[in-house]
Amino acid sequence: METTTNGTSFSNQKFTIPAVSDVEQQQASMELEPTDDFNYSKRSQWLRAAVLGANDGLVSTASLMMGVGAVKQDIKAMILTGFAGLVAGACSMAIGEFVSVYSQLDIELAQMKRDKQRDENREPSDEEEEDEEKGKQGENESLPNPLQASAASALAFSVGAMVPLLAASFIKEYKVRVGVVIGAVSLALLVFGWLGAVLGKAPRVRSAVRVLVGGWLAMAITFGLTKLIGSSGL
Repeated sequence: METTTNGTSFSNQKFTIPAVSDVEQQQASMELEPTDDFNYSKRSQWLRAAVLGANDGLVSTASLMMGVGAVKQDIKAMILTGFAGLVAGACSMAIGEFVSVYSQLDIELAQMKRDKQRDENREPSDEEEEDEEKGKQGENESLPNPLQASAASALAFSVGAMVPLLAASFIKEYKVRVGVVIGAVSLALLVFGWLGAVLGKAPRVRSAVRVLVGGWLAMAITFGLTKLIGSSGL
């Protein structure tokens, strides 16, 4: 009985010792594993301006060209329409983004001013003063830049609008030209949707398909309505 008891206790010790070491190894591995504390929401400002600008330039310019091409098969008419859409859209995106981000900047500056006035009414300690200085530096770095956002929107819109323009510039045959424009725009929509998902750490396939379907709908609606109005003789 004693041997059995000792054997049992010895065997229990043999089983418990690895368990403790496993826990220690797991804790050590968790401590050694790097933590990804990067906040991807910080990318939202310029990412939104760039991706939306590129998608808008691509879809709106292609839809304009498809709409004009539905009633007029001349290549010159399609190119001039696309170029006008590029210039007008880039200016519109830049101005709209500038006004929007500048309004956001005014709100944040006003909030910082109110916080500063509130802190001046009390006497902070030395540690609180150091924390406040660090906080002010971080706030200044995180403030939105209206010029940067507007330039990113205009540039991205222009890049997206160049895709259908370049696709249609050197093809005189109408049906081939329309097919090439649709193919080039579809590929660019997939790329923009995938790129936005990668930078924002979002589902890639779902984002790319969503952008592609939206672009197809915009081109189809513009083409169909323009064709209907043009054929009615208005």
